[in-house]
Amino acid sequence: MKPTAVEDVKAFWQAASCGEEALLRGTSREDFEAQSKARYVLEPFIETFADFNVWRGKSVLEVGVGLGADHQRFAEAGARMSGIDLTERAVEHTHNRLTLFDLSSDLKVGNAEALPYAANAFDLVYSWGVIHHSPNTQRIVDEIFRVLKPGGVAKIMIYNYHSLVGYMLWFRYALARLHPLMGLDEVYATYLESPGTKAYTPDEAKLLFRSFRDVTHQVFLTHGDLLSSHAGQRHQGAILDLARLMWPRRLLQRIAQNHGLFLTIQAIKP
Repeated sequence: MKPTAVEDVKAFWQAASCGEEALLRGTSREDFEAQSKARYVLEPFIETFADFNVWRGKSVLEVGVGLGADHQRFAEAGARMSGIDLTERAVEHTHNRLTLFDLSSDLKVGNAEALPYAANAFDLVYSWGVIHHSPNTQRIVDEIFRVLKPGGVAKIMIYNYHSLVGYMLWFRYALARLHPLMGLDEVYATYLESPGTKAYTPDEAKLLFRSFRDVTHQVFLTHGDLLSSHAGQRHQGAILDLARLMWPRRLLQRIAQNHGLFLTIQAIKP
C-alpha cells in the first residue's frame, strides 16, 4: 500500500469533523447539547471509560478534540484542559462549544506525532478514535508517554482489527468486487474513514504501549458493528439500508463480543 501523508489525513477531517453530521441545524448551544446526547446514547461506554469526574483539578490533554463533546465533559468536571487536533475545523468547533458553555481550554492545531508540550506535564492523556488515523501511530504513543507525568494515565481508543465493521467492508469492497485476496489492512486504509486508517489486534495494541505498565484492554461492539445507526461519513446506499433491517443484532451481541470495532487501552506511565 502507498504510504499515507499527514496532509491527506488532515484534508479528510478538515472537510468535516467526526460526527459533524449530528449538528443538523447549526452550532448553537442547543445543537451541541443534542450532539452530546446522541453521542453518549450511541456510545455509552465512553462515559465509563473516560470517568470524567475523577479528573477534577487534574491536568488533562485530549489528543483529537473533534466536536468537543468529551472535552466539554472533562472541563465541566473541573479538569485543567488542553487539547490538540490536526485540523483547524475541529479546534474551532471545540473553542466555540466551550465558549457557549463558559468553559475554557488551551487548544492548539498540531500534529500529535510531535506534541507541543513539555515532558511530564499531564495527569491524563485521553484520545477517542484518533491516533489510528496517523501515519505513525507508534510515534504518537511515544509522545503520549513523554508528556504524561510518572504515574499518569493514558486512556485511548483505537480500532480493533477483527471487527464486524471490517468484515462488512471486506465483503463490500473486496469480495463483491472480485478481490478476495485484499486484506483487512488495505480495506481499513482505503475504505473506512480517512486515508491510511489502521486497526490493531489486542496484542498489537499492547505492543504499541510496551513502555507503559498495567496495560489493559477491552473490545466494544459498536453501533457500526450492529448496524443500529448511520454508517458514518462515507457509507450509505440501498444495500446497506436492507442489511440494517435484516441484521441479527441480538445474536451478534451474544457470539461476537470480541469482534467490535472499538478497542480501548488504559495504561500507566511508570
